[in-house]
Amino acid sequence: MHYRNKNNPDNLSILGFGCMRFPKKGNGFDHEEIERELKYAVDNGVNYFDTAYIYPGNEEELGRALKNTGYRDRINIASKMPHYHMKSVQEAEKRFNEQLSRLGTDHIDYYLMHMLPDEKTWEALCQRGIDKWLEEKKKNGQIRNVGYSYHGSSEMFIKILNAYNWDFAQIQYNYLDENSQAGVRGLKAAAGKGIPVIIMEPLRGGRLVNGIPEKARNMISDATGWTAAEFGLKWLWNQPEVTTVLSGMNSMDMVKENIRIASDTEENSLTEADINTYEKVIQEIEKKVKVKCTGCAYCMPCPAGVDIPGCFKIYNSSYVDGYANAWREYFMCTAMKNEKSMASLCKKCGKCEAHCPQGIHIRDELTKVKRRFESPIFKAATFFAPGHLK
Repeated sequence: MHYRNKNNPDNLSILGFGCMRFPKKGNGFDHEEIERELKYAVDNGVNYFDTAYIYPGNEEELGRALKNTGYRDRINIASKMPHYHMKSVQEAEKRFNEQLSRLGTDHIDYYLMHMLPDEKTWEALCQRGIDKWLEEKKKNGQIRNVGYSYHGSSEMFIKILNAYNWDFAQIQYNYLDENSQAGVRGLKAAAGKGIPVIIMEPLRGGRLVNGIPEKARNMISDATGWTAAEFGLKWLWNQPEVTTVLSGMNSMDMVKENIRIASDTEENSLTEADINTYEKVIQEIEKKVKVKCTGCAYCMPCPAGVDIPGCFKIYNSSYVDGYANAWREYFMCTAMKNEKSMASLCKKCGKCEAHCPQGIHIRDELTKVKRRFESPIFKAATFFAPGHLK
């Protein structure tokens, strides 16, 4: 196993265990299998385990496994505050104590604001005293590091990054999302501050393994001899700015395979031929895209607040690797924000089209995005969406 310090004394393993997909048995968790996989992972160097308040039963299951194995002091627990349900510091205190109880611990090593959508949400939380509450928790040792997880544009990611003295950050990042969401720009901005960057969705929830075209899969195998999973993970670990990559492992075979890949991969190890293969595979996957948007953001800012590149990226994703996941991402990235950014906000002013180097008919394409995602169900969910802190 390799480790990356990034000015952090924990010396985090480059592979992290994402607990959201713990294996199930019947209607519940497979306790014995979870303990077996946890022990193997820790014994082979994995020291970062990620869970969250809103993952049903997940914190309790991690706490139970750590108690039974006695491995609590050998790992870093990362969990997340559901700030979108919190209207006061008292509520934060109640939920945090509940998390400690679930996890069977007296402290959380890495504590995140879960899906922090924008700078104004963070400012509203600070007005309620959350920043002072977090600092007090750090002083008394109940929280060791404070960070945030994020889905959205690189510009907003950097605004949040600069709004507080964060200890770490967590972003969605993979070889198809290099220039979307926080992207490489956000990754480098966080790394430039000397803080660890944790990667989620490194394989797009497995879709870069099971959902890529057969031709792309053959390209990977023929050029590198790697599996599709290895191809995705090596791209991430090649970048020194990446600290830890989370994998939602739910079988011993997956745990062993990912540990093998992590142990075999060094930063800056990809060859020019490897990089050319990534480019060819991306081109093959993106043949399904509907809007030829490069994410350059010359169309931004939109006077009406539409996240134009973000909308197009998710719209394309819905055709490349499935509608359900894309709908969820669209809702999180456009509706779960104080300043909403969905396609339906477009006023048809046309300013964006005057600046688009690709000549995209942006107004027409945004109408298609609206039709694809903004159903009555979306509108109802938006109306009742949490996180509307005023």
